[in-house]
Amino acid sequence: MSELSRRRRLLILAICCMSLFIVGLDNTIVNLALPSIKRELGSSLSSLQWTIDAYTIVLASLLMLSGSVADRVGRKRTFQIGLVLFGIGSLLCGIAPNTGLLIAFRALQAIGGSMLNPVAMSIITNTFTDPRERANAIGVWGGVIGLSMALGPVLGGVLVDAVSWRSVFWINVPIAALAVVLVALFVPESRAQYARRLDPVGQVAVMLVLLGLTFGIIEGPHTGWTSPLILGCFAVAVAALVFLIGYERRITEPLLNPRFFRSIPFSGATLIAICAFAALSGFLFLNMMYLQSVRGFSALHAGLLTIPMAAANALFAPLSGRIVGSVGPRIPLLIAGASILGGGLMLTGIGTQTSLLYLGVAYLLFGIGFGMVNAPITNAAVSGMPRAQAGTAAAVASTSRQVGASLGVAVLGSVVTANIVGPFGAGFVDASRLTWWIMAAIGVAIVMLALLSTGRRAVASAAAVVPQEPSEVRSA
Repeated sequence: MSELSRRRRLLILAICCMSLFIVGLDNTIVNLALPSIKRELGSSLSSLQWTIDAYTIVLASLLMLSGSVADRVGRKRTFQIGLVLFGIGSLLCGIAPNTGLLIAFRALQAIGGSMLNPVAMSIITNTFTDPRERANAIGVWGGVIGLSMALGPVLGGVLVDAVSWRSVFWINVPIAALAVVLVALFVPESRAQYARRLDPVGQVAVMLVLLGLTFGIIEGPHTGWTSPLILGCFAVAVAALVFLIGYERRITEPLLNPRFFRSIPFSGATLIAICAFAALSGFLFLNMMYLQSVRGFSALHAGLLTIPMAAANALFAPLSGRIVGSVGPRIPLLIAGASILGGGLMLTGIGTQTSLLYLGVAYLLFGIGFGMVNAPITNAAVSGMPRAQAGTAAAVASTSRQVGASLGVAVLGSVVTANIVGPFGAGFVDASRLTWWIMAAIGVAIVMLALLSTGRRAVASAAAVVPQEPSEVRSA
């Protein structure tokens, strides 16, 4: 088909951003609803961790597969299927009678979610072919995260207080339905002319790594770190990882070609994404418990208190995209790392009576950090592979985020569980102090990775591994 007009490209960007919006809204609202879920369903802290991680683990496990399937069978078709499954999963979460079924329906949500963001990003990548225009589009994409975070806490607070926690899932259904219709009307079908073969063995190995590691971390404080079950989980994760690395090197079309990790910017972006989203998911999980269960704020009040973070995210994400398009990723990444470091250090000093102004400044720093980090890591991923493999490239960035999100909730939640002593209020504050120090350390790691992955040697390593770009197949 002929080149799309600028107006059509912007319309496609807006439609694709709807998928990011409902996923971002879902993540923010679910964290806000956790205290209400705990009260109504009698959930333990580990069950709440699984309510979050059942989604992120399944999502991380299937993102690469979904990207490959979209490149092969059509991005538009895959995107629509994902929207339908996400909507059905959301509806079922809203009627779950117990925590076990809620966790299961969250996994169904994740199957649909795995077909949304990476596939939408691959559509955007093939729609905006100019590098500068693409970087700006990715900046808008990142800004939608901030918008969903800004609306999520407030909207979630209203829904939880006025209706129940169940309504925070139901709100996804009409948005998903509208997106399905708009995709059918305005988004052209596209696929890779030379799509890779599917890699079911590698896919199973990835799932074993993530599930074994996360299960061991979450259940370790309760079952015992040296129990046969937990040691077995870690052994399975390590064995699957060793097998995955060896197997992917031997096959012709792996799930993810290991040679791409020879690119320092690509590897650096992957590690930065894991670090940043471990901090983000851990922050959202623990902070909502702190504001509602320790400080006694209502769901709406807790949501309103996080607006400085969400607003900063919404403001700095598009700015980050423009900076990446103009001068590269180093400056946004350095600002992101420094801001997360500052926010983490401030939160190490919180107590049961910390002033709201103090909390607001800490949240603002976190918002700046997360707003600045998205565009450079996404741009590094999609720039490190040809447009014909855009689904796979976008899935790499999204997988890194979800792996980080899973580990953040698992590790930081387990740190609190293992250290909490005495009444929940003061006990939670003391037990969570170490988690804020861990987040500060993550900020330092992001700064170091940013310096390492953006120098001349790093750029040269990327140029050496980027393959030649085959042509695309696109139909109206």
